[in-house]
Amino acid sequence: MILIDKPYVSDFLKQTIIKNNYPVFQTTATAGLNNSGLNLLNENQAKELVSGNKDISIYTNSENTIGWIADNLGFTGLPEKIDIFKNKVKFRTILKDNYPDFFFKEVKASEIMEINNTELKFPFVIKPATGFFSMGVYRVRNLDEWKDVWKKIINEKKALENIYPAEVMNSEKFIIEQNIEGNEFAIDAYFDKNGDPVILNILQHVFSGDDDVSDRVYISSKNIIESNMEPFEKFLKTVGNFAQVKNFPVHAEIKRNKDNEIVPIEINPMRFGGWCTTADLGFFAYGINQYECFFSNQKPDWEKIFIGKEDYNFSIIVLDNSTGIDSEKIKGFDYEKLLSKFRHPLELRKIDYREYPVFGFLFAKSNEKDMDEVLEILHSDLREFLTD
Repeated sequence: MILIDKPYVSDFLKQTIIKNNYPVFQTTATAGLNNSGLNLLNENQAKELVSGNKDISIYTNSENTIGWIADNLGFTGLPEKIDIFKNKVKFRTILKDNYPDFFFKEVKASEIMEINNTELKFPFVIKPATGFFSMGVYRVRNLDEWKDVWKKIINEKKALENIYPAEVMNSEKFIIEQNIEGNEFAIDAYFDKNGDPVILNILQHVFSGDDDVSDRVYISSKNIIESNMEPFEKFLKTVGNFAQVKNFPVHAEIKRNKDNEIVPIEINPMRFGGWCTTADLGFFAYGINQYECFFSNQKPDWEKIFIGKEDYNFSIIVLDNSTGIDSEKIKGFDYEKLLSKFRHPLELRKIDYREYPVFGFLFAKSNEKDMDEVLEILHSDLREFLTD
């Protein structure tokens, strides 16, 4: 069963649902979505379907549905599994034996200004204990920066709460944790009917500099996937063992430090990449339908998949509003100018930037030896695409 909800349901996901006649529970927040052709279930039908099949696979495109799962599917054990991953403090606590030297600390938003500075270990990262989309995330290098950051956090608090439900973004509590040096990766995977991890895509999260914590660019390629597949599978196997999950999709974010050790950042439950991004890129880049793989317990045949794709990178470009200009004051965004910057755009998705702090998402293909267009957009504040 699939639970669909805002903020975004891609055409590719809809087509996949219709093609396979997957049953869909339409949450109360989806009234404005175009759901023609979908096999829709009401609340009673959805609960009956789940209660009648203890091994049912459930996928959601949006963490907005977590509240409904908690209120209605407690008998499945899913709410507890979700909380293990969604609550970043609980996740760190559970993994503490595996990372005994890793520093983290929970703090209430109301107490941020009262933290004893001697308790902090610079540099560190602070972020909402329950969060999404790199919102409210800051890297702090020293005490002077910390004084500026906690003021920003307090000012942003209400704005963050107005964008997503409390189950998705809750800025009442924050986690302070040591900064992890190394290359960052995102992994789409699921734990199959036996609890074994199956990786469906690996993307490297590319940053513009040491202080960048945005989600601007993610890149997938044959080299990225092959060079990380084995250690990432072992890591996910460890995660699956302590969480005891089966038929369970995840989007994991991890780092490999200078010693090639894997340190988790967070693992997002019940879905692949948010906004139908990384899952759909799997199809545009490699012809893999990740939704179908999950529901049918299929494992990609990477050797065949990579034939003819050896020299290409496939990117997701998140066009977050980094202009520094309030969305209400922006008259328009020139998407055609944006597309002209890329040799092989694969898919452009325009988003109402007045409702969400993002102009859209772009999927693109680039020659592995010629990544100038991706690096250019990585460093852009996007002001060049604003229209008068």
